[in-house]
Amino acid sequence: MSRLDDDLAYNNSKLESANVIGHPTEAWRNLMGSGIVWLIDNMLVFFFTIAALLIKSVLFLGLINNDNATKFSFFKAFYSFSAPPPMLVYVSFSVIILSFAYLFKGRARFWFLVTCDFLFSLLLLADLMYYRGFSSFISPYLLSQTTNLDNLSSSIMSMLRPVDLLFFIDLLVIVGIGLKFKKFQAKTKRNAATMLILLALSISYIYFQHVQLDIKGKGEDMLFRVSWSPNQTMSNLSPLGYHAFDIYNFYENKQLEKLTSVEDQEIKSWFEQKQKSLPPNQYNSIFKGQNLIIIQVESLENFVINQKVNGQQITPNLNKLLANSLYFSNFYEQVYNGTSSDADLMTNTSVYPVRTGATFFRYPNNIYNSLPKLFRGLGYSTLAIHPDKGSYWNWMPALTAIGFEKTMDVSHFNADEKIGLGISDGSYLKQIAPIIGSEKQPFYNFIVTLTSHNPFDLPAQYRKLALSEELNQSKLGGYFQSINYTDEQIGNFLSTLDKGGVLENSVVVIYGDHTGVHKYYNDEVKQVQPQEGWWLDDSKRIPLIIYHKGMKAQEIKTTGGQIDTMPTVASLMGIDEKSYENTAFGRNLLDTNKDFVVLANKQYVGKASNKQEEEKQIQGIDLADLIIRKNYFKEKGFK
Repeated sequence: MSRLDDDLAYNNSKLESANVIGHPTEAWRNLMGSGIVWLIDNMLVFFFTIAALLIKSVLFLGLINNDNATKFSFFKAFYSFSAPPPMLVYVSFSVIILSFAYLFKGRARFWFLVTCDFLFSLLLLADLMYYRGFSSFISPYLLSQTTNLDNLSSSIMSMLRPVDLLFFIDLLVIVGIGLKFKKFQAKTKRNAATMLILLALSISYIYFQHVQLDIKGKGEDMLFRVSWSPNQTMSNLSPLGYHAFDIYNFYENKQLEKLTSVEDQEIKSWFEQKQKSLPPNQYNSIFKGQNLIIIQVESLENFVINQKVNGQQITPNLNKLLANSLYFSNFYEQVYNGTSSDADLMTNTSVYPVRTGATFFRYPNNIYNSLPKLFRGLGYSTLAIHPDKGSYWNWMPALTAIGFEKTMDVSHFNADEKIGLGISDGSYLKQIAPIIGSEKQPFYNFIVTLTSHNPFDLPAQYRKLALSEELNQSKLGGYFQSINYTDEQIGNFLSTLDKGGVLENSVVVIYGDHTGVHKYYNDEVKQVQPQEGWWLDDSKRIPLIIYHKGMKAQEIKTTGGQIDTMPTVASLMGIDEKSYENTAFGRNLLDTNKDFVVLANKQYVGKASNKQEEEKQIQGIDLADLIIRKNYFKEKGFK
């Protein structure tokens, strides 16, 4: 006999008893009360939670597909892709989780549902915050990146927005219901049969959709697939389905497989079609035998170069360097889930990062053909320096595997002044200068800065730009101040090296690891008033500056990206192109007839002679992912 039958039988007996003693009204109240108990116990809270999860999923889609995930768009929640999201699939994934509530009795069932709702809200909030910074969603690979949390707490909190509170409002309602009817909850009993029925129906429907869309190909889209856009996969599967599928792929991909002959040939063919037929030009080997200093500047965007705010230059020292530099003004960021560490990777290897998780965390011991290895072959010493812990983005073991002889993290420095995430750029660069001055030449030093990291809250005593109060208190004003501070420290650093004679025989390469204020706070930039058009530049461009004393200024307008740094620098430094032409995904921007870049989201920017060429270049991102996952270069005998 079912629980409903039990309740009805019980109430019939109560009704008969009450009628005998002449109290029919009280009997009907008892009957109504038991009906409410059954309704609340078996239906209302359960279906309320399902509805809440569905509404939150739609809200989530409307945010991630619109304006930096800060404003909701109903249209983009449903129609950003080829077909509206399959809402019954969303419900089915929710029911699979929530059906286990029927294994609990008493108030435990209610609190199980509330807990599921709360955890789902936290999941969406975490996804939103991560997406605002990295255009992707959290994954199991992040569990290996917990060492980053030491540095990033303030940056993470800065990703919150007022709209995020909407994901938790329903919890007030459902908890209110629970407190109102807590006496009824105590009477609920376990019902495993209901759980099994709900599980069977939900799993069957998802499998039916999988057969129809994925196997038979009926419909405009596939359900289970890793799309080029994580938003598309999220829309197909719902947030719960996306993460379930992501966890499945995580464990499927953990086992490193051998490269197949088909994959090997595909990689070879890609590099063969990439080869250019142009002869070396006047830039080739002009810095052969010189020292190389690469400075990777945190969050440096191109829109501040040669720009003034309130009549003040934001980057006066970098602007001054342009008089003796090759300045690449159409140079784009291409970092992905590994952000700054991806910049380390691409600059030194010309290999795109993996498509899921951070390359340095997932594959820290991979073998590459790299700048430090190529320079070591020419008798150079090589050193990589970061102002943070070696565990941050796991950069120290990864850069060691890439080929640097020595690495130095924050433990090698006197942390006498901290700003933001760690030791200040001023103290850090001041301590590096004598290290470089005493090095045996020739050398290659790779230096990373940190102070201009978001949330751009530089202390007041270092804010040298005179800005209006409103601008100075905004993220944009904070960004201007932070970049201006770092620019000053780079100027001091290079001045010290120049006085020591180091710059007479050195090439200095400066670029941004990725964009900054537009990457994280583009929504706030648009709200700053009064507004100037130039600071709305969200083109993903970062500057690439190659400086040498006495060089004539030249602006290079060829479109390129971080993947092109290694071959461009290698050619200038006299490294034989044949030593990296079959390992570098980038091209020499000083000797090319192609004008394009492929962004991390696989957007092709620039000119292509035909669609096939465009698709071929985009394919490079997936082939690089394959190369890293299967440690291709080790298989090919690189050491």
